[in-house]
Amino acid sequence: MLKSARNQERDPEGRMPLVEHLRELRNRLVKSLLAITVAAVVAAFFYESIIDFITKPVLEAVGCDLKFSKLAQADKGTTCAKIVIMDLLGPFTLALKVSLMAGVIAASPVWLYQLWAFLAPGLHRSEKKYALSFVGAGFPLFLIGGYFAYRVLPTTATVLIEFTPVGVENLMQLDKLLDLVTRMVVVFGLSFELPLLLVLLNFGGVVTGRRMLGWWRGMVMGITVFSAVITPSTDPLTMIALAAPIVVLYFAAVGVSLVHDLRAARVAAAGPSDDEASELDLTPEAVGEIESVTSPPAALPEQASGREVSHGSLDDVT
Repeated sequence: MLKSARNQERDPEGRMPLVEHLRELRNRLVKSLLAITVAAVVAAFFYESIIDFITKPVLEAVGCDLKFSKLAQADKGTTCAKIVIMDLLGPFTLALKVSLMAGVIAASPVWLYQLWAFLAPGLHRSEKKYALSFVGAGFPLFLIGGYFAYRVLPTTATVLIEFTPVGVENLMQLDKLLDLVTRMVVVFGLSFELPLLLVLLNFGGVVTGRRMLGWWRGMVMGITVFSAVITPSTDPLTMIALAAPIVVLYFAAVGVSLVHDLRAARVAAAGPSDDEASELDLTPEAVGEIESVTSPPAALPEQASGREVSHGSLDDVT
């Protein structure tokens, strides 16, 4: 009952006292943390399968058992690596880390929605539509970038393992390997968010689509250099496999920004929408000459007609 009354009293434009904002932020955070906790607990029962899924491409590329079984140990000088855990608390810490990481990823729709719900009351109707579109497009783009990282990992591991000196056995700590995989997934995922960031800046009026189109040479060069650095493989196909999708997404963002600029120009020519205030005309205007303070005051209508007001004709209310 109190909750419904509070919702009815809320300002339709999203204005609330500071205490109400803090209370709502607390509720949103609690819901997000609860969703992450539930997802992490569920993922804890499958953490071994999650670890196998993450380490499988690396083991297929540089694992001693799998690699030597495939090669039938024909080449004794082939470099390989073994995955190990170095301390007693390592397995437990690893299980917590993997479960928490899987919980954050699995519960991302929930905490993204809570973030959206906290920011939505202060947005216009068009801004709400755009923000919801950004949230809906950002998560798939991040997953696509993470998938590219997952496919590039075997080639990356093969190149890195070749730096091992001859006669030295390479022991990869499982927690460090997971950190490397997580870092690459995050970097690749964020790199695929670049076009979305450019569109967001365009919709916010920071940069125009025409200016973004003028950056295409520098952006293509920067994306190519970034792909070459983040993928230490000497194979150019791996670098192109990362750079080409980002370049395509960049030009797609430029196209969306150009269309938005044309639409914004038509809307500005048509006038403000219903939920926007019109611009005020603050241009100063010339005023008439100020009357002199020494000039006599204007005569009353009775005085102007030459009649005198009789005080006796007024009712004495006292």
